[in-house]
Amino acid sequence: MKTRSEFQFIRQAVGCILLVAVAAGLTFAVESAPTLTRAEAKALINKASTPEEHRQLAAYFNHKAEAMEVEAVEHEELAKEYTNHPNALHETKHPMSGNTAGHCRYFAQAARKAAAEDRALATAHENMARTAHK
Repeated sequence: MKTRSEFQFIRQAVGCILLVAVAAGLTFAVESAPTLTRAEAKALINKASTPEEHRQLAAYFNHKAEAMEVEAVEHEELAKEYTNHPNALHETKHPMSGNTAGHCRYFAQAARKAAAEDRALATAHENMARTAHK
């Protein structure tokens, strides 16, 4: 007969395998790395004036939004796993620790919000690209 700690280990191992599988599958959905680094994007934001510069920034923010969507899905999958196999004592004593559904739901929501904000920035730069002078 397996002990409670062995079942918890098995449950956590299955959760980790699920997370890796989801992450691997969704990584292919994210477009290739943006042409700008974070530092380059930050510098370009202050001086962008041409359509091409705004398109580069739009691509950068779209890429960031996709990465946040992947993060949100990973946390949503973990939240489902923790909801299906809760540890009542842990949920009660440490409700927002990394091993709880509440933690995962919170970070999934935060990642979705960040993705929406990045998409809004991408849209703004796409609009600026259409109206910018060459």
